[in-house]
Amino acid sequence: MPNSPSADRANGRHRKSGALNPALRRAAVIAVTAPVAGTILFGTSAFAADRTAAKTAAATLDPAEQKIADNLGTRIQDTRLGTTLSGVVIDAQTNKVVWGHDATTALMPASNTKLATSTAALTVLGPDHRFTTKVVYDAGTLTLVGGGDRTLTTADLTALATTAVAGLKNAGLTSVKVQVDDSLFPAPTLAVGWNDGYYPDSIAPVRALVVDGRHVTDTSLDAGRAFAKLLTQQGVTVSGSVAHGLAGTAAVPVAQHDSDALSVIVEHMLKVSDNDIAESLLRTTALAAGRPATFEDGTAVVRQVLTQYGVSLADFEIHDGSGLSRSNRIPAQTIADILDLADDPANSPTLKYIVDGLPVAGEAGSTLGPEWGRFDTADSQCAVGKVSAKTGTLTGAIALSGLTKAGDGEWKIFSFIENSSTADPAAIKDALDGLAATVNGCWA
Repeated sequence: MPNSPSADRANGRHRKSGALNPALRRAAVIAVTAPVAGTILFGTSAFAADRTAAKTAAATLDPAEQKIADNLGTRIQDTRLGTTLSGVVIDAQTNKVVWGHDATTALMPASNTKLATSTAALTVLGPDHRFTTKVVYDAGTLTLVGGGDRTLTTADLTALATTAVAGLKNAGLTSVKVQVDDSLFPAPTLAVGWNDGYYPDSIAPVRALVVDGRHVTDTSLDAGRAFAKLLTQQGVTVSGSVAHGLAGTAAVPVAQHDSDALSVIVEHMLKVSDNDIAESLLRTTALAAGRPATFEDGTAVVRQVLTQYGVSLADFEIHDGSGLSRSNRIPAQTIADILDLADDPANSPTLKYIVDGLPVAGEAGSTLGPEWGRFDTADSQCAVGKVSAKTGTLTGAIALSGLTKAGDGEWKIFSFIENSSTADPAAIKDALDGLAATVNGCWA
């Protein structure tokens, strides 16, 4: 594993964009520790002005950076990359642009969209937020209430059932009905731009209740039936069929499960590019912002948060949280700016989990692992352990955006988004891995 950018921050790395005035710094802390109805309490104009000043400063490339720029200028002509590429490399400390090619051209970003979703979720909900799944009892019925936890497991459900059974037996009850309440997330369950073939394979219709991340059409009923079976196994009779319902206001709390902290969930979501978790984060972020938990409202909050951080949203269009929507469009420059935010020490208490969650080249179990054939060519093998980056893959769209320490010893942020190449997807990924190795400087 490489020395991470967040480790560099801990060792005292500083940068121009992180120099917030004390009032803004206090406001940012308030926004993190006590998000209120999604109101981001820091000043939009000050963040934007700080970043703009850094980006408009005169930039002179050092020899290592000039080599990156020259090599990228040549290597993006690789026929595997086709003719539609948006790319940029910036210096993480000074924000100067090292290289760019159609950097403000909006392309289909695939799962690089998750970087925007994570930024909004961590900012609005806070890194310590936990998702709660509850069991309540009312008038002979146990209701399993979904809280948007896409990480709920059979073990968690078993613990809920065990606690519920103990309460029922203490009350002298041996028979109940079971229903599921997933009303936290309203319809629609499918986003604009999702192909029919995406569900339930790549993603399940978005609901507030699921167990073991199973991909079925109705994850809530599936979880409820699993819960009912667990009750039966522990000696409680379940009468009738599991159905959808609403927990009554008079219902008595029986059991509760809290998920891991959001910071942990975001890191995992980015490592494996979990589409379902990303969509749950989008919905829950909308709720925390005082809006309905819909795709439309969730993406509106993402735009609001990025704007208040000073990120330009010119030609920025998203319709979901995962990046599966084929209607999404984001320029490489915007993706790089989002990574720049996450890598900024000033935002470390809130956003460092994005950088820490980026897959590392050659990291087994991540989307840059050897099992996916990444960083295994003669050009890119040298970058194993040296590049941290978010992948993105859809038919006709492949992206790679992240960070690496270049030959001058400075961290560089890069984003490459390719659309419409007719080459084999594995070959396109190899070419993008080579571009990342070029930024690192090991492929000189």
